[in-house]
Amino acid sequence: MRKTKPKKRIILPDPRFNDILVTKFVNNIMLKGKKNLSYQIFYDAMDIVSEKTGEDALEVWKKALTNVTPAVEVRSRRIGGATFQIPSEIRAGRKSSIGMKNLIGFARKRHEKSMAQKLAGEVMAAYKEEGSAFKKKEDTHRMAEANKAFSHFRF
Repeated sequence: MRKTKPKKRIILPDPRFNDILVTKFVNNIMLKGKKNLSYQIFYDAMDIVSEKTGEDALEVWKKALTNVTPAVEVRSRRIGGATFQIPSEIRAGRKSSIGMKNLIGFARKRHEKSMAQKLAGEVMAAYKEEGSAFKKKEDTHRMAEANKAFSHFRF
């Protein structure tokens, strides 16, 4: 490679839970640079989660995030005129990023009043191993399992 790798940016922990993972999640929620609003959405969602479950909201959220984080994915690879779906393991950073984006994306598609309520609903569903984000992970794993025969084409 000719170019040097870009420096990793230092992400500061969030003010309430003092956790870097929360900051990364909030950065994914953020639209048009409105970070305070996304922090407010996240914290309101965590309040709703702790109110409804009666457990520690941060632990519920972390368990939900691990439940929707995929371990494998399929990548398209063209070999001799045919395109194969090749299952491959995902590196740790990409794993958590996919999990967060799925959780947020499916929360946005829910039909509740505010984004905080949508996010809380999706987090609680993921915690119970149900909901759209968890289903997406299961589908990804199922697809990788179905295409296991092509894993020898791995690049």
